[in-house]
Amino acid sequence: MVDPERFLADLHTLRSFGAAEVGKGVVRPAYSEADIAARHWLAHQMRDAGLRVEVDAMGNVFGLADGPSLLLGSHSDSQPEGGWLDGALGVIAALEVARATKAAGGPPVSVVSFQDEEGRFGVTTGSTVWSGLLPLEKADGLRDHGGVTLAEARAAMAEMVTGAVDPAQFSGFVEMHIEQGPTLDATHEQIGVVTDIVGIRDMKITFEGQQNHAGTTPMHLRRDAFQAVSAFNTLLEDRLRNVVTPQTVWTIGHVSLHPNASSIVPGKAVFSMQWRDGDSDRLRRMEEIIREIAQEVAAHRSMQLSFGPMLGLEPVHMDPKLQDALVRAARVHAPETWRKMPSGALHDATNVSRLMPVAMLFVPSIGGVSHTFDEDTDEADLVVGLKVLADAVASLAG
Repeated sequence: MVDPERFLADLHTLRSFGAAEVGKGVVRPAYSEADIAARHWLAHQMRDAGLRVEVDAMGNVFGLADGPSLLLGSHSDSQPEGGWLDGALGVIAALEVARATKAAGGPPVSVVSFQDEEGRFGVTTGSTVWSGLLPLEKADGLRDHGGVTLAEARAAMAEMVTGAVDPAQFSGFVEMHIEQGPTLDATHEQIGVVTDIVGIRDMKITFEGQQNHAGTTPMHLRRDAFQAVSAFNTLLEDRLRNVVTPQTVWTIGHVSLHPNASSIVPGKAVFSMQWRDGDSDRLRRMEEIIREIAQEVAAHRSMQLSFGPMLGLEPVHMDPKLQDALVRAARVHAPETWRKMPSGALHDATNVSRLMPVAMLFVPSIGGVSHTFDEDTDEADLVVGLKVLADAVASLAG
């Protein structure tokens, strides 16, 4: 039987690695000192639970049961300013279920904490490489916003690496996670059984114009790279209007200007362009429109234009058998307060679905808030989620 007090204590201990001074937030980006320290602690907990610890070249940390097993887990890295539950919840819930089932002589359960789910170097990088979607040699060339390569960053974990982990030993993967959206909180429900995960596209776009003096260069003669970004953004909503649905989202979340000085007309702008939807054809059509707009703006403003590599994942449907096990458990522990729902956020389960059946379980996010120090979930809801996960695992073994 799972131990809720031990589970919550472990969650709070994990939060201590990179704990922010504000609220319950954490600063634990992939490969940071806090992230690596947390992975050492997780490895110790896995060994204490009777699991064999293996760490692959990416820094994905596995606690392996003997023989074939069900894999549970998520990620333990955070956004640059992240919450204490995003990813961490799924890892600690997996650890608690693995401990409880082993103590009770139940079905073998393995645990994983994937690396760089939050995308310091791309999109769910650790599970993308593990699933075979991205070769490690190619991933090593990816750079973060500071110019650090993945190869340089992961060198900090080299002493933990034991070797490759074969996915063939796992019968399926179940990931518990906070919703990161407002649905469950707004409806006062405790459990969401995920039906599918949206697809995502992510790439960098660069406009290069002419760096010049901010006081002496007439407006009509400027080749201002930031103004190109502004014009691009203004055109997006109108051009996408007849293609998208209310569930479609797109974001320019990071802009880098050069030379980024108050009295200089910026000559170069590099910005992230990300869009998500549950339909692959719509994602493709959005890409066409995004590229067309960028080309139009560049031509009109005499800019040089370049596109970075396209990163992305296809929409994924959850496995019916695993999903049904979660539904049955939800009916027991949250009989009037559960629902089936899609995931608008991206998760490691998307990549793992290339290798085995997957399913996901959500608990509410207070106020629908995540990727911020204010992220939180009522601890009673965390415990209900843990019990649903544990019962689903037990029923699958049966």
